[in-house]
Parts: sequence; C-alpha cells; structure tokens
Amino acid sequence: MVSREPEAAVAPPAPTAPLEGKPARRPVHGSGRDLTTGSIPKNLWWLAWPQIVEGVLNVVDQIVDIIWAGLISVSTIAGVGIAQTFRQLTMTGRMGLDTAMRAQVARAIGAGDTRLANHLVLQGFTLSGSFTITMATIGVIFTVPFMRVLGIGEEVVDAASGYVRLQFVGFAGLALRQMSGAALQAAGDAITPMKATTLTRAGHIVMSPFFIFGWVFFPQLGIEGAALADVIAQFFGAVWNFSVLFRGTSRLHLTLKGYRPDFPVLWRTTKIGLPASISGMERSTAQLVMLVLVTNFGTLALAAFSLTRRAENLAQLGSQGLGQSSGVLVGQNLGAGRPDRARQTVYWAIGYVLILGVIKVALLLAFANGIVTVFTRDAELIPLAADWLRILALSVVCLGASQVFAQSFNIAGETFIPMMVSLLSFWIIEVPLAVMLSGLSISIGLFGLHFTFPILADLGQFGIAWAITIAMVIRIMAFVPFFMGDRWLKRRVI
Repeated sequence: MVSREPEAAVAPPAPTAPLEGKPARRPVHGSGRDLTTGSIPKNLWWLAWPQIVEGVLNVVDQIVDIIWAGLISVSTIAGVGIAQTFRQLTMTGRMGLDTAMRAQVARAIGAGDTRLANHLVLQGFTLSGSFTITMATIGVIFTVPFMRVLGIGEEVVDAASGYVRLQFVGFAGLALRQMSGAALQAAGDAITPMKATTLTRAGHIVMSPFFIFGWVFFPQLGIEGAALADVIAQFFGAVWNFSVLFRGTSRLHLTLKGYRPDFPVLWRTTKIGLPASISGMERSTAQLVMLVLVTNFGTLALAAFSLTRRAENLAQLGSQGLGQSSGVLVGQNLGAGRPDRARQTVYWAIGYVLILGVIKVALLLAFANGIVTVFTRDAELIPLAADWLRILALSVVCLGASQVFAQSFNIAGETFIPMMVSLLSFWIIEVPLAVMLSGLSISIGLFGLHFTFPILADLGQFGIAWAITIAMVIRIMAFVPFFMGDRWLKRRVI
C-alpha cells in the first residue's frame, strides 16, 4: 500500500485567474462513468475497448494506403511508408502537448472539478493548435528537401512527394480530431472519439479509389488521391468531436465566452508536455534513423521495412488501447486521492498486455508470409518482408508493456523518466547495435576525435531488425524499478 501524500500528489491548486471567484470543486455529473470507484478491470476495459477499435481503424487506414500503393509500384510503397513516418514524427511531437492536457484534465475530473477541466482543455487546444499550424506549414514547404536529406532515391521522391505533401496538409485535420478526442478520453468518454474515427476512416476508404483511379467525374490523381481523401475525411472527424464538446453532450462543455490565454497554465502544460513530445518524436525519429540505415540495402529492403512497420502497428493495437486507458484511470484516481488504485491499474493493464502479446507473437511467427501477402504480390519482396516481420514480432510483448508504463507515467505527470528511457535505449543501444549487427562501416566524429563502430555480426539489413528488438527488451527492463517506487505517484499537474 502506498502512503498518501495529498498535498504533493493529488490536491489541485485553486483555479487560475480566469476562474477566480467561481465555485471550487463539485461532484462530477454528466454522461461519464466514475472511474475512481468500482472494479478496476471493468473500468479499464470499459475505457479501453473503444480505443482499441479506434486504433484498429487508424492502422487499417494506413494499411489501405499501402495496399493502393502496392497496385502502383514498389517505389510507391516505399514512398508511402516514408510519408507515414514523416507524419508520425510531426504527430507525436504535438501529441506530447495532448498528453499534458490529458494529465491535467484527468486529474481535474478525478477531483470533481469539471469547470477547471473545461478551462484546461481550451488552454491545451491553444498550445496544440499553434504547434500544428507551424509544423504543417514547414512540412508542406520543405517536403522534397526533407526526403532528399534522408538519402531517398529520386525514383521514390518522384513517386511519392505529392502524397507526402498532402499528408502534411492532412496533419491539421488529424491534429484537430486527436486533440479533441484526447480531451474527451481524459474525461472518461472514449465512445465519441471512436465514432469520429469511424466516420473519418470510412470516408477515407470510400473516397480513395475515386480520387486514385478517377472514377465517375473525379480526377485521376494516383496515390496522391488517397492523401486528398484523407485530408477531407480528417476534417469530418474533427467536426464530430468538437460538436460534442461545444454542445455539452459529454462530461465536458466548452465555450469561448470569456476565453483568454492563461499563461501559468500554458507554462505548466508546456513543462509537462515537452518531455512527452521529445519521447514521442524520438520514436518517430528512431524510425527515420532506421529508415536511413535501411536505404543502404536498396529499395526492396526499404519496401520490406515499410510493410513490416505497418503490420507491427496492427499487432500493437490491444496494448495501445490498454496503455491509454491505464493512463486515464491513473490520472483520475490520483485526482481523487487514490494512489493505491492508480498502481493497481498498472498491474492489471500489464497483465492483460502480456497475455495479448504472447498470442500476437505466435500469430505473427506462424503466419508471417500470409500477412505480408496482404500488402504485396511481389515475389522478391514477400520472403524478405516475412523475415523482417518474424524478427520484429519478438518485440511485441515488450512493446505492449512499455506502452502501459509510459502512458501511465505520462498521465500521472511524470514525463521525464519515459523520455530518458526512450532516448537512452535508442541512441545508446538501438542505433549502435543496428550499425554493428548489420555490417555497415560508419564513423562518427566529435571534437576532432573519430570513432568507427566495430562490426559484431554481418547480418545485413536483418541486423537492424534485431537491434530494434533487443533495444525494446532493455527498455521495458528499465521501467520496472521506477514503477516500483513512489515518485511517479506524487507529481503535481494542476
């Protein structure tokens, strides 16, 4: 049993300036379920299943674009994989700010202060929206230079630069949908974001072939048509979420009346969100760095890497939803002064993801060739991508547990430790191992000193896959001792 320290851990401060003179905390009412009482497993799954469905829809959407690309060329497959990696990089950078907002909103809801939660949501939107506009503009302007900096061949640049550029445009709609969905989930409503995602994904899938192949009176745009369909569909989903927030049909009820930036709140959100943004961007940066290393082995290897990352994302779905749900439960229970329930929530979530992980690893190992065949019919690519998938499958169990730990710590307000674990496991373990196991001869220079990585094994491109897997195992081991301590239960977020 963890001893309670309500002053440091759970007691929110008085509302900030825009809320002065208004009533303090009151019991929570509305459509949301009280997640601070009752069965932890039931609460966990009640919140998790819509997010699992939402995750499935998100990955299916990416897979559909890969399938369309597979009908065009191997270069287009590689280009779509690169575009999705770029988009993930910008998206995860912004999602750190959403993480901070989720931590604050969950804590306020747990404490029974819905008015404060509404205020925190609007301040979170201010930060996240500013970041979105900046990154989308930079991405659209510098699409081709970004691709060339990575050493990507002109054949791939020509095939996919238009798709990548439109993906940056679509990032704005995606950000609006995700930030509004994050607020609703933190307040205990996971159903509305799932509905918005369903609308978005259905619209994208239905519209894509019309724009790709020029059906009826639509222009024939090739793979760029899939990106254009996504842009339109993302804004539909965003409108759905925002309509619920501003109509007050969920627990939160937003209004712009009397709104103004609350700089103390914005600063605290930034302090909490910055490490989470760095951690999220590190994961996307890791894919970009691995992508650069893979390019040394040719376009076929790059296509195999892109395919297996999408299949791996599909395998993560259950654990991702459980991780996000665990975080919300942790935040609300800390707000209610129940650190004991917060820790128990993580135990339950870890148990579930380990069971799911073992099942998924068995399926990936047994049906690797069949899974890859869903994406491509290229005779050379299928066995290559299947071998990649078998190696990466071994990391799935650890990845699920890592997601639970990271999300739970983040929503508790302890974003620094997940950031450090991610950075060190990547730059100190994953990158050096990828170089040393793949047989690449790479030297680095610093302050006039030069170091050449030794070659431990000449596994070629598969050395990179083994490095990713080994680093994930070490990452999960690093989280365990921190979880056993109490520091993460005592962070102040509001």
